[in-house]
Amino acid sequence: MHSGCHYQQPIIAQPWFLPSRLVLSLQLHVGAPLKDLNTFHIEARAARLASAGSVSDLIALSRTAEWRSGPRLILGGGSNILFVGDFEGLVVRIALRGIEVVGENEHAVLVRAAAGESWDALVEWTLAAGHPGLENLIRIPGTVGAAPIQNIGAYGLELAERFAELEAFDPQSGEVLRMDRAACRFRYRDSIFKSERRDLIITAVTLRLPKVWKPVVNYKDVLAALQARGQTAPSAADIAAIVAALRAAKLPDPSELGNVGSFFKNPVVSAARHRDLLEKFPGLVGYLQSDGSYKLAAAWLIEQCGWKGRALGPVAVHDKQALVLVNCGGATGEQVLTLSRAIEQSVHSRFAVELEREPVVV
Repeated sequence: MHSGCHYQQPIIAQPWFLPSRLVLSLQLHVGAPLKDLNTFHIEARAARLASAGSVSDLIALSRTAEWRSGPRLILGGGSNILFVGDFEGLVVRIALRGIEVVGENEHAVLVRAAAGESWDALVEWTLAAGHPGLENLIRIPGTVGAAPIQNIGAYGLELAERFAELEAFDPQSGEVLRMDRAACRFRYRDSIFKSERRDLIITAVTLRLPKVWKPVVNYKDVLAALQARGQTAPSAADIAAIVAALRAAKLPDPSELGNVGSFFKNPVVSAARHRDLLEKFPGLVGYLQSDGSYKLAAAWLIEQCGWKGRALGPVAVHDKQALVLVNCGGATGEQVLTLSRAIEQSVHSRFAVELEREPVVV
């Protein structure tokens, strides 16, 4: 592997990421419906839609007039996006496939997955192959390529903690770049791909999975489930089963009820601000961070404002998890935004805390 920041350096991808065909074989669909390509199931259309199954597809597509002449949207599983209207440009679905072990040493196994793979399928694959380490991140919807963009995390673990490097196509140079953890600038639900380098298109991600595995059980719901089961030495499969059950109990299936999972980030406040809030609201739920700040439970803040289970038209706050907004049927993106703004205003009015949305609004 590599050290330092390498995102300036082009690489040659492995052959299974670069098929021998170098001629563009993509179809451009005009006025393509996007309802089935976003987990909120919002009605919208793309002026042009293409699906890229290889890096060579991306390279060829980047040379077309459709790519150069208007706005572009790179789409993975559509699980972190909210359409508020039609997209008057080119939507590119990332459909690169492949998972394999690409290296190991005495400490870790390196697993590389193509960006179009389902994240949950990757977690299942690693567990079945005997390479634990991602079990706390099971059942997170979306693709592998989208995972580093918002540094996905759940139940005490973040992607950055298992990250080795990734490969990304740079449309400006036409090269594939290799980026290590430092170059990706991971933060809480954030990375360089959400700010300075939004133009980069992730094509593959390599994860470092520990050979000496230790369960991550510092999340209270996981601990409670282990205690209820009487498990003092859980396996990775045990943790995966617990997390999968916890998510199923709290989060609606997008195929049945349109949603993007957590709609709001957990706000982070200073220790002094946390102390002030705790004096006014003794039941405040917050978690001490390594830098001394506190991460507040956005779900608790929203519940305290009375939003859990409430609806505005065809959009509602889920009755089991206040962080989740759901499309009860036929909702528009604007109606989702209207509800989210009402929640944000309520939380700010009562707690003087700003909520930040997780999904990208398009």
